[in-house]
Amino acid sequence: MRGKLVSQTWRWNPVLHAPHRYRKACNYHAFIPDALSGSEFTLSSGVAATVAEAERAILTLNARADSALAPLARLLLRTESIASSKIEGLQFGIRQLARSESKLDAGGMASATVLEVLGNIEAMQTAVDEASRAERIEVRHVVEIHTKLMTNAPNAHVAGKIRVDQNWIGGNDYNPCGADFVPPPPEAVPEAMADLCAAVASDEFSPVVQAALVHAQFETIHPFIDGNGRTGRALIHVALRRRGMATHYVPPISVVLGAHRERYIEGLTAFRDGRLETWIEQFAVAAGQSAALAAGYLKAVADLMDSWRDRLRQGAAPRSDAAAWAVIDVLPAHPVITAPVAEAATGRAKSAIHHAIDQLAACGVLEPLSSSKRNRSWEAVGLLDLLEGLEVGRLPSVG
Repeated sequence: MRGKLVSQTWRWNPVLHAPHRYRKACNYHAFIPDALSGSEFTLSSGVAATVAEAERAILTLNARADSALAPLARLLLRTESIASSKIEGLQFGIRQLARSESKLDAGGMASATVLEVLGNIEAMQTAVDEASRAERIEVRHVVEIHTKLMTNAPNAHVAGKIRVDQNWIGGNDYNPCGADFVPPPPEAVPEAMADLCAAVASDEFSPVVQAALVHAQFETIHPFIDGNGRTGRALIHVALRRRGMATHYVPPISVVLGAHRERYIEGLTAFRDGRLETWIEQFAVAAGQSAALAAGYLKAVADLMDSWRDRLRQGAAPRSDAAAWAVIDVLPAHPVITAPVAEAATGRAKSAIHHAIDQLAACGVLEPLSSSKRNRSWEAVGLLDLLEGLEVGRLPSVG
């Protein structure tokens, strides 16, 4: 066991709105994990090789980066965020989200689920941009990620607040007695979080091992009332970027973890039980698989963009500096696009954007989503079909 169990008593609460048996005092054990900083263990040669393969795959993925491919980085970030939300039961597909987001861009309304998933994307953006650049990761950075994540959640009042009460996983809704797992008591959380942040900032483990340990440790601490899973998966990318692994492209690890959710939970349990190799190997396999998946889709999307350019060339054949080319360049980041978003993303004038959209629609690159003349949006032909495969972890077809 990587930690210790501490005996706790749940106090009698006669006014609790619950069945009588749950109002009684009861005993339970909370788990306080060992510190990560200064941990010593040795990986077997097989697991070390799996870790090395995963790190090579992530580095190879990021070696392809250049400024022209920046919209693809946003695409992968969105995919990772959506997948992380799905693990927590927020079932909203990439096509639905893209169309709903375009309605918001045009001043429309969106469901609470859409707003919550978009909050997860913003939190992930904070994680990979701001927290990963900080000279030293601190608890406040983790709190900021959680705040962005939970601001639009139904229980937004818990956003950015380290818990001061006991939480638990499984069992009943009224007390932790009989729960599947009980995280540390609230008074042990500050010290555990300080150690976690020190581990994120250190280089005593290889990058993929560090990301695996940081994520599992965070999930064990469970420092928030809600939103721990999504925050913890964001920290994976903080760790990888801080170590120079995922400098441009986020490997969509949540896509792979979410496809095998039960195995993922078993891996986190193995970590707490002290079977570090089991969890590290599982995580490394997921990291390597997600990097290969991302590389396949980067190529597939780049090929699709080339086909769009061919259509534009054979159709309107605009000048080389025309806005239509610039719109094509940003479409991977905006699979469903509006004129104002296209203006902002390309920096081109309103009149040029409207002309570009007309050209792209005429040659079959963009498809209008309604016949209305107001608040119009267009879908990039073929892109969302492709991304739905990425969303479920299916490699793109070749040829």
